[in-house]
Amino acid sequence: MSDTPLPAAIYRTDRALRDGFWIRALLLTLALGFLLLFLFLPLIAVFVEAFAKGYGLFLESITEPDALSAVRLTLLVAAIAVPFNLVVGVAAAWAIAKFEFRGKSLLISFIDLPFSVSPVISGLVYVLLFGAQGFLGPWLKAHDIEIIFALPGLVLATIFVTFPFVARELIPHMQALGSSDEEAALTLGASPWRTFLTITLPNVKWSLFYGVLLCNARAMGEFGAVTVVSGRIRGLTTTMPLHVEILYNEYNSVAAFAVASLLAGLALVTLALKTYLEWHFADAISAKSRH
Repeated sequence: MSDTPLPAAIYRTDRALRDGFWIRALLLTLALGFLLLFLFLPLIAVFVEAFAKGYGLFLESITEPDALSAVRLTLLVAAIAVPFNLVVGVAAAWAIAKFEFRGKSLLISFIDLPFSVSPVISGLVYVLLFGAQGFLGPWLKAHDIEIIFALPGLVLATIFVTFPFVARELIPHMQALGSSDEEAALTLGASPWRTFLTITLPNVKWSLFYGVLLCNARAMGEFGAVTVVSGRIRGLTTTMPLHVEILYNEYNSVAAFAVASLLAGLALVTLALKTYLEWHFADAISAKSRH
């Protein structure tokens, strides 16, 4: 039995519970205060400013030709970059999680490279490679191929900065699941391709959707790399973030906030889908851990 008198032990327990309650309350207050001040209030301000002069001006701002061109270009770039990163990211994650090979650590480092390199630097690299004065510039010009200040440059820059999202969501999940299910399927005579489609892919579907969601959100909101390779040709190579900056620099704040509200709406939709997928992802992990 303990040498501590029972009433003293109870007192210490009650005091610890009270201290824990106040610490928890303080931390929650700080976290909620930070979110309110630096995230929610700016987001609300975007929508307030967007509708500051009425719904008619808001609608006019998002339907004028340059704004529609920016929306179309943003969607087109994302529609090309996200599927590419989906395929390459799944392949890279499958290779890293399921196989052992020389250079595996190097491949992981390459996947993380866009996280450590400034997007502006990545855009400058593409300019050095494909620009008019770049390494491949004269050859591209001789063959009438446009990359910089055109759609291919925007896509390449977006692919670079968004590449890690799909792979980085899949790798830890695939590693946690192990290879026992795939090995059993191969033992029973299933081909590697069928094993991937019927075993591996269904097991990581929520992580895959989550990674694609984050990749798409970043692709639509990318500014740094895109602004370097686009040339900011209004109505031709300006995506939504670039169009917002141009409008703001022209002191057309209502139109700038109107287009920005579309990006903010995308962020809210992404957040809602992210929460939904996280709930299902947690259920999937719990189900896997019970087997």
